[in-house]
Amino acid sequence: MATNAPAEIKMINNIAAHFGYLRDEQAANAVADHIRRFWDPRMKQRLLLLAASDTEDLDPIAATAAGLLR
Repeated sequence: MATNAPAEIKMINNIAAHFGYLRDEQAANAVADHIRRFWDPRMKQRLLLLAASDTEDLDPIAATAAGLLR
């Protein structure tokens, strides 16, 4: 992950790391659920825009979670 990644990318990657003890599918679902429950809709929208174009900086679990949010 690049250190100059946007805040939303850094945040979703951190959340994905937090759920790293789960199997990949469970972790992605947990990350997506966290974002649905706690993120402001504007943050979620920005994340989806970033995830569509900046997959290089996304953790694989975070990328899967972003796909679940679409």
